[in-house]
Amino acid sequence: MPELPEVETTLRGVSPALLGRTISEVRVHNAALRWPVTDEVQQSCGQLINRLQRRGKYLLIVLDTGGLVIHLGMSGSLSICDEGKQLRKHDHVDIILDNGCCLRFNDPRRFGLFCWWNPPLDQYPLLRHLGPEPLLDGFSGGYLYRLSRGRRRAVKNFIMDGKVVVGVGNIYASESLFIAGIHPARAAGRISAARYQALVAAIRDVLERAISQGGTTLRDFTGSDGKPGYFAQELLVYDRANKPCFQCATPIRKKLLGQRSSFYCTKCQV
Repeated sequence: MPELPEVETTLRGVSPALLGRTISEVRVHNAALRWPVTDEVQQSCGQLINRLQRRGKYLLIVLDTGGLVIHLGMSGSLSICDEGKQLRKHDHVDIILDNGCCLRFNDPRRFGLFCWWNPPLDQYPLLRHLGPEPLLDGFSGGYLYRLSRGRRRAVKNFIMDGKVVVGVGNIYASESLFIAGIHPARAAGRISAARYQALVAAIRDVLERAISQGGTTLRDFTGSDGKPGYFAQELLVYDRANKPCFQCATPIRKKLLGQRSSFYCTKCQV
């Protein structure tokens, strides 16, 4: 599933073609996504694209009277093409711009969404309960430490909770915990403030490096230019079960936590 780095990569890829353009038409080829595409999206027609932004794993197109919220789901992607380019299988929505360019939404598994939002943006149902952005100042070791007191849930599940912090998906949680030297199953409430400070630094480092590499492609993800993300080549523990740890050569272990596969080193992470 595309996570924060993949969505940020997509946003940076499509922004130059969209900013300052006017939406002339929205063509819905298949409305049957996770949330059906409704006629509300037609409110975007004739409106100027003022900015694009990301909130967690949601990509937001901000217009004069509201905007569009897009989620890539399990396998979705956005690309820029000419208006007349032949549709491929699983091309579901086109945003036609005033210069003839098209933002095309493709989603083979149809778990994505393409919706209209009305201001204020921070009260939109899918966004209003989200935690802070991990790359902004509101996210800190002190914040995690205070929020985690008394919590018995595994720290990996804790940092993957979108109400705690957005965008730390399964891959990036495993990698960050390894770098910080924290066992993924350790209770969140039993981790010190100093270790949370190290974890926040690791999360930021991992996410920033993943963004610089265009995200991580394990199965479906490609950026807006059709290229895969290359951060998979830098993964230290994720999907490396039984392979030697890069730091100590101990075989990497795999464990299910919250129905998600977790990868860790029993010697380097305590």
